[in-house]
Amino acid sequence: MVTTDDRAQRLIESAAKFRAPFTLDPSLALYSPQDNVDSLKHPRIAAWMDFVGRDYTPKLPDAREHVLLLLPCTRTKPYILSTEHRRINAALIAAGFVPSAPADPVLLAFRAEEEPEALFSLAPLAHPSGVVVHRAVISEPLGLVPYEHMLTWPGGTSPAVLYDDPGLFEDRGNAVSPWRADSTAVRVSASRWKWGPNEKRAHVEMHNAMARAVAEALGRFGHLYARRISWVAPGLTHRSFVVAKAERPAHGIVATRQVGAERLALTGANDLLPPDLALTALPTRPQCAEALLRLAKRLGRTPAEAAGHFGRGGGDATPLALPELLEDLLAAVLPTKVAKAA
Repeated sequence: MVTTDDRAQRLIESAAKFRAPFTLDPSLALYSPQDNVDSLKHPRIAAWMDFVGRDYTPKLPDAREHVLLLLPCTRTKPYILSTEHRRINAALIAAGFVPSAPADPVLLAFRAEEEPEALFSLAPLAHPSGVVVHRAVISEPLGLVPYEHMLTWPGGTSPAVLYDDPGLFEDRGNAVSPWRADSTAVRVSASRWKWGPNEKRAHVEMHNAMARAVAEALGRFGHLYARRISWVAPGLTHRSFVVAKAERPAHGIVATRQVGAERLALTGANDLLPPDLALTALPTRPQCAEALLRLAKRLGRTPAEAAGHFGRGGGDATPLALPELLEDLLAAVLPTKVAKAA
């Protein structure tokens, strides 16, 4: 028998992902697709979606070229303190990018002695070549989180430092809320569950809502950028939020989901955006394959032996944070000659 005590234990695990003084709002702990769908009506989430979708406009410093860089959300809150974001931002700073505003004092409390203060700025990053990178995060249940509103926004404390949402990651085997009356998940072992029809249907509904949220925002201000890059690991849900139906085979992402007798379509933001505002989803699968070979060479191992290191991003991260793939990121955001020099 599953009880509310099970959710209480999950809340303890969620709270551990936050770095003080940031704390979890228990009403924003989302453990299943059904929790995610319900969250769209949560006052904090609804207000955020309305702000980003209708009112928010980036304030960008003058530049020869503006680039939007979308990064994945992370289990660590705030995102910028995660291993993944730290390494990505460190690579940009090492390549010559400089924040257009000082680091946030609250974030500086987490700075290690060897880390530059610039690593803890939420402002757009400017490069001497004339490129400005504006960072944002693809998140469920928030859709799009501009970096500068990671901690605060006009509504007060940003919901980006209040939520935990492992509820759409089916492969983990615990993205379920068995205490819910509408749960159709089936336990297959002591720690793993299999989604039922209600979980699968809610997943499609939430997936498509996130694609719409990203598209709605970029449909308003995507023209501000010369390039719009989504730097999200292939195969993950965040990549699926972005790519169009025609792009999915190249990214190894399914276009539909079977729910009972129905086959439901998965919509990406690029399905909803005009071609001139579409996002480029990187790294590509060929880039990942090449990066694995370079990693194996660096480690003095075979590609098969290096695969585990690659999958873990060299530690508590994803492959996106590896130096070999960060080379491809720099090549995407900087002019060719500058990227090679970096």
